[in-house]
Amino acid sequence: MARTTRQRAAVAAAFDSLEGFHSAQEVHAQLRTAGDTVGLSTVYRAVQALADDGELDSIRTDSGEALYRRCSTQHHHHLVCRSCGRTVEVAGPAVEQWADRVAGEHGFSDVSHTLEIMGTCEACRTAGRG
Repeated sequence: MARTTRQRAAVAAAFDSLEGFHSAQEVHAQLRTAGDTVGLSTVYRAVQALADDGELDSIRTDSGEALYRRCSTQHHHHLVCRSCGRTVEVAGPAVEQWADRVAGEHGFSDVSHTLEIMGTCEACRTAGRG
C-alpha cells in the first residue's frame, strides 16, 4: 500500500463525493475548481495507486480511456451503457470459474481479470439514443 500524501488524500476524497466513473482529468478539474493546486500528473499517480490498492475500480471506454470510481463490493464485473455511461455491478461466478479453469489448463496461477459488458441501457434505448 502506498503512503498517504496530502494529494492522494485529496484525490480519494474527490472520489468519495463522485457518483459513477470518472477520468483522472475530471478529478483534476474538480480539485482545481475547489482550489487545490495538485498537478495532473500527481492526480494520475494517485488514481493509479488507489486502483492498485483496490480502493478504486476501473473500466476502459471504447476509446481506451480509463475511468475510475469507488467500488461498493469485492470482485465484480460491469454492464456499461455506451450512450450515457451508466454502470451496473454484477457478480459473475461462472466467469470466475471459467477464468480459474482456463488459467489452470495453461499452468497459470494467481490470476486476475476484469470484465466490462458494453451495451445500451433501457433508458437510452427507450429515448432512441442506442
